Amino acid sequence: MDNFEETLVHGSKEELQELKSWLFRENIRLVTASRELEQLQEQFLKEKMQFQEEMKLLNHKISGERQRLKEDNQFFEKKMEILKNGFSQLDMDRRRLDKEWARLAAERELMGEYPVYDGAADVSVFFKGVRTPLALKKRYKDLIKIFHPDNVAGDKEIIQRINKEYERLKREYDSIKQA
Repeated sequence: MDNFEETLVHGSKEELQELKSWLFRENIRLVTASRELEQLQEQFLKEKMQFQEEMKLLNHKISGERQRLKEDNQFFEKKMEILKNGFSQLDMDRRRLDKEWARLAAERELMGEYPVYDGAADVSVFFKGVRTPLALKKRYKDLIKIFHPDNVAGDKEIIQRINKEYERLKREYDSIKQA
């Protein structure tokens, strides 16, 4: 700074002109730097506003996701409670069924015999209410599905009786049709 003041006080015209030119360039540089700084400040403010908006959006999304997660968790808890209640109900039903089986087994043991199908049942009851050949055929197919020997409820003797009754009824409907 001493050199600057000395040039101002004792300097020649050329030195003053050079100082003036330096001050002018320095002034332009400062004005340009100030404008750049203002632009950077404006850009910073815009980015800050944009960042704040993005943060608001993200916070809104996060709160929405938290709410959805909370609802999903509540829904899961309700499902779990329903399943637990269902399993406990099934367990109670199983226990009740076991008791019933035990009671039935005790009754059978007391009776000394098990009820057995004697094969003397009239199979015509299976075809009761059948009025047309088409209904007869449908009923026959249903009975075959139920009493086929390969099924749990199946019995070879019952199938033979169903077949005989079906053939008899079929002949009867055919004779009515021909008459």
